[in-house]
Amino acid sequence: MTAPLFRTLHKTLLGAALVATTVFAPLATQAAEKLKIGTVVWAGYGPFYVADKKDLFKPHGLDLDLQFFNDPALIPTAMLSRALDGGMLTYDQVVASVAKGLKHRVVMPIDFSNGGDAIVADASINSVADFKGKKVGYNPLSPSDFLLAYALQQNGMTEKDIQPVNMTPEGIPGAMASGNLPIGVTYEPNVSQIRSMGDGKFKVVYSSKDAPGLITDVLVFDEAVIAKKPAAIKAMIQGYLDGLAYMQEHPEESAEIIGEVLGVSAEEATEQMSGAYNIPLAEMNKSFTPGEDTHSFHGSGAIIAKLLMDNGQIPSIPDFSNTYDAQFTEALAK
Repeated sequence: MTAPLFRTLHKTLLGAALVATTVFAPLATQAAEKLKIGTVVWAGYGPFYVADKKDLFKPHGLDLDLQFFNDPALIPTAMLSRALDGGMLTYDQVVASVAKGLKHRVVMPIDFSNGGDAIVADASINSVADFKGKKVGYNPLSPSDFLLAYALQQNGMTEKDIQPVNMTPEGIPGAMASGNLPIGVTYEPNVSQIRSMGDGKFKVVYSSKDAPGLITDVLVFDEAVIAKKPAAIKAMIQGYLDGLAYMQEHPEESAEIIGEVLGVSAEEATEQMSGAYNIPLAEMNKSFTPGEDTHSFHGSGAIIAKLLMDNGQIPSIPDFSNTYDAQFTEALAK
């Protein structure tokens, strides 16, 4: 989040669009189908940034408007109010939404966090066990919260063993630099920023590499939108695949494009991209296939739901088959 996670943008405020141009469907006189998608800045979303910059949605007849949010927890609410057609979320957010009765469905897994989400601490902290009694900054009800809960659980601890500090991911580097916060949970590019501060004073104590497959970024729409705009959703997935292919064929140019969105150099963007694994079409349906493996939404969902239940964040464990709609990836894979 992979994931997850819950990502952030340094300078762009809620609702600022990456692109505001209108494109038209090829060989057609009517306007292209439109989708307004909520997102946050995250290296794992690179294929979408590249596809947007290179107009790779246009050949599929899609006008995509990316709306950047500072707080990804606001995206499901914006979807519910129809201010957005869909959103890029982490799977734990979908589990929570469905458990609360919302009709949000994953139509495509985007990436797995592979070290891009992390718990960073100062030099006095050597392990998760050392968190006991310490202040830990993180954003509640986010992938950061989820990663922390899993790390604590794996070490026989709970939130009661720490001093939680409610903080956005982008606020954590400053708080740690000031010395007011010894431990913070965040994701790239914040993780790299923190590690570069204080001449080696800060380090990663636990990351999504220690919880493979638990933080997955996903493309999500409400059931009603899926029924209303299936062609546009298919086009968005096709644009993602084209963007991923372009990244593989033009890695240096793609790193420049992604770095511009992330607000870092191409070299730094490449480093951050290593913290996420973008899922190719041939592997997407593994996420929808029932199984106990964490790469399956059924396997990771069971772990996620238990943690959310234990933390009082959901009223019951949902049926994981109600968290996704695999029709688009299955059709494209044929």
